[in-house]
Amino acid sequence: MIATAIEKYTLVGICAPKVVSSDAQNDRYISFLLELERKPKLTFREKSYAQLLTLLIEDYEEREYPIRKASPIEVLSELMSANSLRQKDLAPLLGSESVVSEILNGRRGLNKNHIEKLSKRFNVSPAVFF
Repeated sequence: MIATAIEKYTLVGICAPKVVSSDAQNDRYISFLLELERKPKLTFREKSYAQLLTLLIEDYEEREYPIRKASPIEVLSELMSANSLRQKDLAPLLGSESVVSEILNGRRGLNKNHIEKLSKRFNVSPAVFF
C-alpha cells in the first residue's frame, strides 16, 4: 500500500521522496520544489509531487528548527517595530499612552477589545495575541 502511494508521487527520472533526514536533503527538495514552481503549468503528477515535497520539507523544518511561541507582548512589540510605530501611535487605539505602556511592560494584559482593535490595525488574526 505504501509503495503504491509513493509510486503515485514519483515523476519520471526522479526518485520517490523520503522523510527528510539532513539539511542537504532538505535543500535538494527545496530546490526541486522551486523548480516545479517556476513551471508555467504543472501536470497532476507534478502538483501531487510538489504537495508531498512541501509536507516533507515542513515536517523536517518543524522538527529541526522549532519556532518558540511568542508572548502577546512580544508579538505587539514586533508589529510596532515592523510598522515603525511608537507607544503614542497606539494610544488612540488602546485608550491612552499609559495603557499602552502598561501593556508593553507586562503590568496589564490585552483584553478582548484591545485584541480586536490590534488585529484589525495590523491585519493579523486575533489568535496571534494568545
